[in-house]
Amino acid sequence: MTDVSTQPDPVATSDDDVAGSGGLVGALRSMEVDTRLIGMLGALAIIWISFHIWSGGTFLTPRNLWNLSVQTSAVAIMATGMVLIIVSRNIDLSVGSMLAVVGMAMALLQAEILPDIIGFDHPMTWIIALVLGIALGAALGAFQGAIIAYIGVPSFIVTLGGLLVWRGVAWWMASGRTIAPMDSSFQLLGGGSRGTIGGFLSWVVAVVASVGFVVLLINGRRTRQRYGFAMRPLWADATIGVIGVGVVLGAVGYLNRYFLPPLLARQRAEQEGLVWPEGGLDIPLGLANPVLIAIVVALIMTFISTRISFGRYVFAIGGNPEAAELGGIKTRLTTVKTFALMGALVGVAAAVQIARLNAAVSGLGQLTELYVIAAAVIGGTSLAGGIGTIPGAVLGALVMQSLQSGMVLVGIDAPLQDIAVGVVLVVAVAIDTFYRRGST
Repeated sequence: MTDVSTQPDPVATSDDDVAGSGGLVGALRSMEVDTRLIGMLGALAIIWISFHIWSGGTFLTPRNLWNLSVQTSAVAIMATGMVLIIVSRNIDLSVGSMLAVVGMAMALLQAEILPDIIGFDHPMTWIIALVLGIALGAALGAFQGAIIAYIGVPSFIVTLGGLLVWRGVAWWMASGRTIAPMDSSFQLLGGGSRGTIGGFLSWVVAVVASVGFVVLLINGRRTRQRYGFAMRPLWADATIGVIGVGVVLGAVGYLNRYFLPPLLARQRAEQEGLVWPEGGLDIPLGLANPVLIAIVVALIMTFISTRISFGRYVFAIGGNPEAAELGGIKTRLTTVKTFALMGALVGVAAAVQIARLNAAVSGLGQLTELYVIAAAVIGGTSLAGGIGTIPGAVLGALVMQSLQSGMVLVGIDAPLQDIAVGVVLVVAVAIDTFYRRGST
């Protein structure tokens, strides 16, 4: 007879036991890490390393990654809204064309309408243009959402029509002209050498973000303990905290190695009364304003989707529309609000885009809807509805922009770039399908 006392205890009694019980897989399970997130990070690492080698050591330089972060911002902003659209079992194919309309409207306000009323480069110009642009985007989104919710036309058809209509409206607004320049203060929204917060403030943002991340981990642990939920091992929370803080500080430190060109650095030194040394000054640009805007939008959208009733209603509708209706959720009004929110985010992205270009053209935002939808899907948002995360969409936007920027950097032809993006989108949907089957 086997002595029971000699058998190993099947229940781990300490953090060390939990860590060692299943190797790497067990550790990831203990930290409750989404396997799809690990896959996305692995894909991003492969893309970065491959293009770095292919480009002869150019891709992973501070300058290129700084530009990559700016280029990712507009898509990331819209992808956060697309998550809620897809989660609610809808789709929005019109975001690129709406971007053109809203961008053209804001450009006309700054270049032709407001100067005749309050003068050019008035301190209120950029505020008026930004507020009206966001309001216009929200109105366009709500209009499409109302047709979908109250008339019953499928979102695919409504937004496909919007893709064509708004593109035509954007051209009609300026008869195909390029509208420029933008207000000097408005231009700061687009980044560039002036649209940054500098090295010191970037470190301040990094430290605040790191402290906030640690506080969230501690509060989450206390909340689980208070309500008797399953607790992650202490070593798992500590590991997540160290990795998160390390990524934030490391990213800011690396981006701060991108310095102003000598001529601009000398101009900055003269403006600030700094003594120009013989060897010159290394003045870091720091985080660009579009990146900060995208981070703030992602935080707000995460709060909306996880902490307030509207976000929970959207996920409930996506999980089971009939049950949500029977549960008292105003599904039609929620749908209109979701599309209005998407339109408002398009307004923010349009401001970033035209500020960065210092101009608006009728072709603005072409194929942007493809990148926005792909970013959301690659980030783990299920086209079947009910599943999706805002951080995943932001990471998906970074993956998509890395792929596009890398192909441009190594000189791949535009048709081949479109082929690559299309293949990535289909593969992402296929992976999502297999993942859902496995979960079921």
